[in-house]
Amino acid sequence: MSVVQAGMAVAFGMAATVEDLRSRQIPNWIPVSALAAGVVWHLAVYGWRGVGASLLGAVAGFGVFLIFYLLGGMGGGDIKLMSGFGAVIGIAHILAAAYAAAICGAVLAVFVLCRRAWRRRREPSREGAGGESASIPYAPAIAAGVWLSLIA
Repeated sequence: MSVVQAGMAVAFGMAATVEDLRSRQIPNWIPVSALAAGVVWHLAVYGWRGVGASLLGAVAGFGVFLIFYLLGGMGGGDIKLMSGFGAVIGIAHILAAAYAAAICGAVLAVFVLCRRAWRRRREPSREGAGGESASIPYAPAIAAGVWLSLIA
C-alpha cells in the first residue's frame, strides 16, 4: 500500500465521516471522487492491469455491503463509499477493509445504543420525543475499517 493511497483513504474517509455525522448522508461527490482518483492512480502506477484491480476493488466493495443495503440496515451512500474505497485500495485489500469496517460498525452500534439507553434512563420525559434519529452514521466505521486495514 502506497503513501498516496493511504492519503486518499484518509482524505475521503474524513470527508465522508464529517458529512455523515453532520447530515446523515454521504454526498455522491465523495465516493465518485474516490472511484475516479483510485482508477487514475492505479492506471498511472500499474497501467491497465492496475485499472482492472481498481475496478474489481470497487465492485467488491459495493458487493460486500449490498446485502445489508437490501435488508435495510445500511444506506446507499455507505455502499457507494465502500465502492470508492475499493477503487482506491484495490481488490487485494478491500475484503480486509470490509471485515475491519464491519467490526468497527458493530462497536459503533453498541456504543450508540448504550448511549441512547443511558439518555433515556436519565431523562425519561424525553422518551418518545422525536429528536433522535434511529439511524447510525456508518461512514465513521467504514473509514476506520479502511484505515485499520492500511496499518496491517
